[in-house]
Amino acid sequence: MIIGDAHQYLLDHYQEYDGIWSSPPCPTHSKMAKATRHPKKSYPDMRLYQEILFLQHFFTGPWIVENVDGYYEPLIPAKKVGRHLFWTNFDFVAVDTPTPPNFIDSVSKQDLMNWLGIHYEGNIYLNGNHCHNQALRNCCHPDLGLQLFNAANGIPPDLEQMGLML
Repeated sequence: MIIGDAHQYLLDHYQEYDGIWSSPPCPTHSKMAKATRHPKKSYPDMRLYQEILFLQHFFTGPWIVENVDGYYEPLIPAKKVGRHLFWTNFDFVAVDTPTPPNFIDSVSKQDLMNWLGIHYEGNIYLNGNHCHNQALRNCCHPDLGLQLFNAANGIPPDLEQMGLML
């Protein structure tokens, strides 16, 4: 495990990897950033676009940058799958796994862990000040991640298993 600035780590270590999946912080892009009642608004965190542009121009392996479907039109075109936007340097076909009912407001930690197939005790945040459900809701479902991993590695999608018949 590496604890540090993931944005800087990407810049310093990108050449050490065959493939990269990046998921920069999303709160400033989220529709919730615009919909909340908080009086203090903030600028969208443009490190999202820094990482996309950097990977487009300097990384030769397959890469994915994932973020939320934001409150504004993406500045760089992306592919939308479920609640996520994906920027990649490869084509893919992917189907999102439906979210549990009451996904945002009232789904429990246990329900989210069951949906994701991730199980742990306590709070995953180091400082313990954040809601664990937020981290779980922000996860890309492992089945969707596998579809993208396979596409990045040239493995054709199993359209029948995905519920697609083209």
